[in-house]
Amino acid sequence: MMSQASTPADPVTTCARPGADLAAAVQAVQRALTADGHVGADAAPAVARRLVRLAEHYGNHPFTPLEDVRRSLDVDRASFSRLLGFFGLVPELRHAVETGPAGKYWQNTLLPLERRGVFDSALAHKPVFPYIVGLYPGPSCMFRCHFCVRVTGARYDPSALESGNAMFESVIDEIPAGNPYAMYFSGGLEPLTNPGLGALSSRAAARGLRPTVYTNSFALTERTLARQPGVWDLHAVRTSLYGLNDEEYEATTGKRASFGRVRANLQRFQQLRAERESPIRVGLSYIVLPGRVHRLLDLVDFIAELNEAAPDRPVDFLNVREDYSGRGDGRLSEAERTELQEGLLAFEERVGRRTPTLNIDYGYALHSLKTGADAELLRIRPGTMRPSVHPQVSVQVDLLGDVYLYREAGFPDLDGADRYIAGRVGPGTSLAEVVERFVGDDRRIAPHDGDEYFMDGFDQVVTARLNQLEADVAAGWGDARGFLR
Repeated sequence: MMSQASTPADPVTTCARPGADLAAAVQAVQRALTADGHVGADAAPAVARRLVRLAEHYGNHPFTPLEDVRRSLDVDRASFSRLLGFFGLVPELRHAVETGPAGKYWQNTLLPLERRGVFDSALAHKPVFPYIVGLYPGPSCMFRCHFCVRVTGARYDPSALESGNAMFESVIDEIPAGNPYAMYFSGGLEPLTNPGLGALSSRAAARGLRPTVYTNSFALTERTLARQPGVWDLHAVRTSLYGLNDEEYEATTGKRASFGRVRANLQRFQQLRAERESPIRVGLSYIVLPGRVHRLLDLVDFIAELNEAAPDRPVDFLNVREDYSGRGDGRLSEAERTELQEGLLAFEERVGRRTPTLNIDYGYALHSLKTGADAELLRIRPGTMRPSVHPQVSVQVDLLGDVYLYREAGFPDLDGADRYIAGRVGPGTSLAEVVERFVGDDRRIAPHDGDEYFMDGFDQVVTARLNQLEADVAAGWGDARGFLR
């Protein structure tokens, strides 16, 4: 077969990208198939064209049911089955899908979950322990972000802390070995408002877990670290940025002078982890708002400033997402796409000069756009939500022990969110038992209008994949379901 040591210019490995030389890719696949005798010379051109079309399609549209693609290729079932077999004989075709415009869906989410058999458990309605568990320990939050679904003023009673932290300990102790990234701390409300977060982090680390805390870092002070030394046992601290100056922060969070405090906290944290030679990773999350792509250059300068606080321990990673796809059809206009593409080029040039060690994750849509494809996010609606949800894949547990089935539902007093509580962990009831009862009792939740907003990007991807897999199985393509496994 073709060499697996393909160069970036290889026409097959790049055939899913915009502007690819599809004719050259077809010729290369044709040579590979005939050289090994898998396809006769007469049939090879048509087979090669269809294989390249498969790679091109799934490199851009990973959630298409197989039967839909078979019809678009206008081949019978036997011929399509042979095509799927031939596809697996050319590793470069698979590489083209995994590195295409939709490659982050495959690399970051779909294939890792496939390798663990997580989707199989969900499809079979098998009650297994969730692959990922989010703990939402924060009793309150100091911000009032305008985009947050949190009910203004909603918080947990401080009296819930002791029993809640004991419950979190029991959940940490339940998590099966073998998946060090099986849990994280987030919210809901701000995790660092829980004075027991450090102890929970230490407990998780002692069990071989490597949790990340998702935080606004307003409370990531030296005083907090002194009171909660277990914070240093975290794998990573990931700070959500809500602007790059006090005015932007106040407009978003409602809190004056909050950016200055967050910046000072991060600078001091940088210094302390360097002094301690701590392996803890430091990262940031930033959302690009419409019309503000130019702020990405200021973001690089901000990160470079943080790096100056500890030159030998620069910021490790940055997650960049966009808020452009909040359109009726989820698509960008031509002007917006051009603006964003040009802004990302300038951003990467400045990163190369000022923060060259920074690892950047652009997420699903921005990765597509960087390749020149349209940035279009999934648009799961109530009609495509799954009444059985996916507790085998992930759940979230709040301070009361309530087990939420979607990541954006775990806020106190949020209207309608209680319908997405699978059960409650507490004395005599483990998380495994909550999931077992929910799945074993075949509980179904009928989605209401607006329920899709309880889902974050991960929930949307998982839902789309499970819908795709069910369609494949129902159409008789169970052996090849999902195209790539």
